[in-house]
Amino acid sequence: MSATTIIDSAPLGALIRYTDGSPKPPARFTKKLAAWERSNGVGRLVKKEPPRAYQTWTAPASFTLHEGNFSSDGVILVTIMRSHSADSPLVFEVAEEPTPGQVRVLLDFGGNTELLHLAESITAAELWIAREGYRNARIEIVGTADSDRAGGADLAA
Repeated sequence: MSATTIIDSAPLGALIRYTDGSPKPPARFTKKLAAWERSNGVGRLVKKEPPRAYQTWTAPASFTLHEGNFSSDGVILVTIMRSHSADSPLVFEVAEEPTPGQVRVLLDFGGNTELLHLAESITAAELWIAREGYRNARIEIVGTADSDRAGGADLAA
């Protein structure tokens, strides 16, 4: 499917796989392998952004995938996020959707909603919010009415 389809239909929290269709090179070709890994991977959908008009150009709609964290002694040092625009030539697929009953921890800013965490229960989500210190975060149960649209809220944290 195309990037536009992901923007239009994939729910926040879904695992998205993307590829350029090329075969994975052998590990001995480190530079080719690194280039291949930049165009082939998987990440959790954390943000969707509409097109934005500027004075000299218009930025296309886009979405952001959380691909992972690098940590040391339990402290996250680097978070890997990758954004893809609606005109991306890559092929995308929804590898896994959030299951009904999971809880999204969301943050609204600048007219957009960003997924901060995907928890297994409301209690786990509330504990995560308290531990991480997001005062403006809200929680949303997957599978309830309006929960698959980016701005729908069911419960306030």
